[in-house]
Amino acid sequence: MLRLALQVMLLLVATAQIAWAGSITLVLSDNGGPYAEFGSTLGDALDGSSWKITASVKADNLDPGASRPDLIVTVGSEAFRQTLGRGGSIPIVATLLPRQSYARILAESGKVRSRLTAIYLDQPPARQAAFLRQLLPGKTRIGMLVSAETRPQTGLYRQAFASAGLSLDNEDSDSENTLLSAINTLLPRVDALLAIPDSTIYKRDNIKTILVTSYRYQRPVIAFSATFVNAGALAALYSTPTQIARQAAELIVNSGTNLPGPTAPKLFAIAINQNVAQALGLSIPDEATIRRAMLVADRDAR
Repeated sequence: MLRLALQVMLLLVATAQIAWAGSITLVLSDNGGPYAEFGSTLGDALDGSSWKITASVKADNLDPGASRPDLIVTVGSEAFRQTLGRGGSIPIVATLLPRQSYARILAESGKVRSRLTAIYLDQPPARQAAFLRQLLPGKTRIGMLVSAETRPQTGLYRQAFASAGLSLDNEDSDSENTLLSAINTLLPRVDALLAIPDSTIYKRDNIKTILVTSYRYQRPVIAFSATFVNAGALAALYSTPTQIARQAAELIVNSGTNLPGPTAPKLFAIAINQNVAQALGLSIPDEATIRRAMLVADRDAR
């Protein structure tokens, strides 16, 4: 009897180990830059777990005849679009893409997928509000340029900002023809311009126009990437590919193919351009001070 019980226990342990083991196909929008950084970090973070990356391919090299993995992790909007377009029922974790891109690709695909989730690039509005309070104390009027992509999010930002003692003002710009007019209308009414990921507004060709016009009005731009800060924005709150890859690894190890709903990034980085701060006559706390204050505010709010 004891022997039989021992055999049953060993069988259950073996079955549990098999159930939690899995193969992952990593689909990249491109082979270099942030996509390569994500892939390398994800592999390192999963090392020692029962999940293994068994294939890593660029989106346009997807092979329909390849062996089926247990899970697909897409990196970037294009990887998610092409993977979803292939159909199938393999669970997908979409990463390194804005919330609105995820929603748009899902809508365009016309497919209903039950086992699908994402880790967005977008910072939660409440976190943005806390960042602005610490970065620019006393400056409460925040402006945003929005298009059809981001207009549905303004309510969430307005609510979060109001809870933090900030006000949100926005102007619409759905084409390059309306961008300059929208900036010139908005900036006199606000203390700072908050840029959020929006492929209609924050195109490569538009960044210089936005930064130069904001500087002319002596209004700081708060951006969503370190690259934007290097180009002339005052500061940015963002999550790195490494941070999101570690979050993806944690999700996979803890949930397997039983995927939770889409979520914002847990970890974040801060970039500040002190040269811009000096040019605008602003005294800005350093990154460590801002981070500590944000963590305290987050703890007190719970």
